[in-house]
Amino acid sequence: MSDETASDRDAGETRPESRDDEAFARSARPRGIQEVAAGIELQADELELYGRHVAKVSLGALDRLADRPNGRYIHVTSMTPAAGWEDPTITAIALAEGFQKLGKRSACCLMQPSLGTVLTGGSFGAGGGRCQVVPRDRLALHLTGDLHAASAAHALLSSLADAALVKAGPDGLDTRRMVWHRCQEVADPALRDIVAGLGGGGVPRESGFGLTPSSEVMAVLTLASSLSDLRQRLGQIVVGYSQRELPVFSKSLRADGAMAALMREAIEPNLMQTLGGAPVFVHGATTVDLSHGGSSVLADRIALKCCDYVVTASDGGEELGLEKFCDIKCRASGLSPDAVVLIATVSGVKYQSGRYRGPDDARLAEASVQAVKEGAANLAKHLENVRYFGLPCVVVIDRGVSDTDEELSTLSSVAKVSGASEVVIGNYPTEGGDGAVPLAEAVAAVCDGGAAKFSYLYDASWSITKKIETIATTLYNAGQVAYSVRASASIERYTRLGWQDLAVCMAKTVYSLSHDPSMLGRPYDFVLPVEDVCVAAGAGYLVVKTGPVQSMPGPRRHPRATALDIAEDGRIEGLFA
Repeated sequence: MSDETASDRDAGETRPESRDDEAFARSARPRGIQEVAAGIELQADELELYGRHVAKVSLGALDRLADRPNGRYIHVTSMTPAAGWEDPTITAIALAEGFQKLGKRSACCLMQPSLGTVLTGGSFGAGGGRCQVVPRDRLALHLTGDLHAASAAHALLSSLADAALVKAGPDGLDTRRMVWHRCQEVADPALRDIVAGLGGGGVPRESGFGLTPSSEVMAVLTLASSLSDLRQRLGQIVVGYSQRELPVFSKSLRADGAMAALMREAIEPNLMQTLGGAPVFVHGATTVDLSHGGSSVLADRIALKCCDYVVTASDGGEELGLEKFCDIKCRASGLSPDAVVLIATVSGVKYQSGRYRGPDDARLAEASVQAVKEGAANLAKHLENVRYFGLPCVVVIDRGVSDTDEELSTLSSVAKVSGASEVVIGNYPTEGGDGAVPLAEAVAAVCDGGAAKFSYLYDASWSITKKIETIATTLYNAGQVAYSVRASASIERYTRLGWQDLAVCMAKTVYSLSHDPSMLGRPYDFVLPVEDVCVAAGAGYLVVKTGPVQSMPGPRRHPRATALDIAEDGRIEGLFA
């Protein structure tokens, strides 16, 4: 993410938690997780229980269900988000519950929150209102330890790389060409940039820390199709380069086996539930810029064998979240979606008109049909983009308390004219699954209509520059792409090393279709800068940076960590601070 999105407006930020959220979460009476699992025909011996309400699901379930056809696959994304009004997590939870109300087996697949987000005060993807994942404290704090396992595997590779630097020869790691940095689970911006190797016995060099979700190890976990695939991918991680400028891989340091051993249990998806009792597979924690910003391939595969409908979600707007879901995640999994749900809000569209000082401008609560008409160009562009992937799209307008009927009607009309298969007005945060039934009916009808003709945006065999420029000019509306000297040199090197067939992972702001958060609405003919390109060979993509990328969040004005406490009965307090 850019520096602008790394503090109070980071890419993981969604709607702020409210007292109502806390009241709903406190009143929850979740079912035993074995009962939840039985409802989607998972067997007791396929579960490893972590208390009454959380379990890991054995990958053996995939073998048992191999002959069963997949359910419908739905992806939730949004128009360009502003101040957390458009929250795919809430919609995914609501839609899964809506399908249950229709008598269908359904589940949603979500990411695990990072402690870095939880403790700093960002929203951590638990949903809101009557659409939440429970138990919320288990989700927020550790869960089953997957993030810690990934962090340990990352640290192990860092340690072995440091040891290799000490005894490096011409074919070993070159200190000047080391690219592997460190990670940890707690946000500490003082560690963004450090000098390592000063303690004696090491090799002094510049390094830095990011949060675990930004680690390639976590990206590998979410894209792996099996334990053996996980090990193979871990071995392909590039640690740095030799004096001869040849890549040095994790497997060259013999780190891949131990890393896979540390993550043996982490590869199994976690099973939880919503307030309404719908199953939730929680697995993986990725960022929307340095990775695909979604949950794991394995969670989706198991859910699709167990359910009639499976709902996934991604961070950021459609041009980031959906594009990476299709071109990175679906390419890795071989799965293809049946439909897309695109979230829009009246306030978000009005903000995109450029009439307001910021997303917290009080005037956004004042009725303005004209602002809706002007800002709706942003929604129209996102609908256009969805069609590039050959997917039908249901637009859900998340109704706000200040929205007028005329504003909602105007936005609905724009969505229909712009190609939405269906348009639904949603009020599920206050009504839960009951409020999502119309959305579930619309999505089911679109899926049954068989309109999906899924295709990737680009071919893997294309050159690196052609892939970048296709994304930029097609989805972002850029007029051209300008490469820095550093980026051009990286692209030439990666092409020479045979990595031109990798997917492309764009790193840019989530607050605009462009690279610049101040360019609202539907920008045209701008120049998209590419400052650097980095390889994530284990994950299977190239990270294309359009500006400074910050993988360690900055401090917030009121960190949640200062409000967290534990009551005498062991209950966690302060999660809604």
